[in-house]
Amino acid sequence: MADARFEDGAEAPLHLMALDPDDLPVISALVQDAVFTAADMRWQKGPRRFAVLLNRFRWEDRAAAERHGRAYERVRALLVISDVLAVRRQGIDPRDGDTVLSLLSVTFEPGEDGAGQVILTLAGDGAVALDVECLDVALRDVTRPNRAPSGSAPTHPE
Repeated sequence: MADARFEDGAEAPLHLMALDPDDLPVISALVQDAVFTAADMRWQKGPRRFAVLLNRFRWEDRAAAERHGRAYERVRALLVISDVLAVRRQGIDPRDGDTVLSLLSVTFEPGEDGAGQVILTLAGDGAVALDVECLDVALRDVTRPNRAPSGSAPTHPE
């Protein structure tokens, strides 16, 4: 039996979980440069869940797209953080549902007894800080991939 290859998952929708701080960088890399609006964020206080409907660039497909000369893709995905106790926003007006936000990273700052903060860092000095009882982050693709409207891969100035 051979080991799984990165390319084996190219067409399957992602469904990943991070329950440990070492798992989170994988999800963070896959949602880097995802775009969404303030209207796409929801905190459900009762079930203690924060969700964001993202339009994420398919980083896992970039090399294959380049190798085969086909278009880059984006896919709608849900990023769900569970066991959320409090939510704070910086540089985001929750009433401005039309402004497009760009996600740069998802990180975890540990606290005591497994608690801590999940931080969604946005381009332009925006951020969402989530106080969590424990780390429980899920990423799930919810649509089929589609052609990236820009036709190019996201870039960052050095």
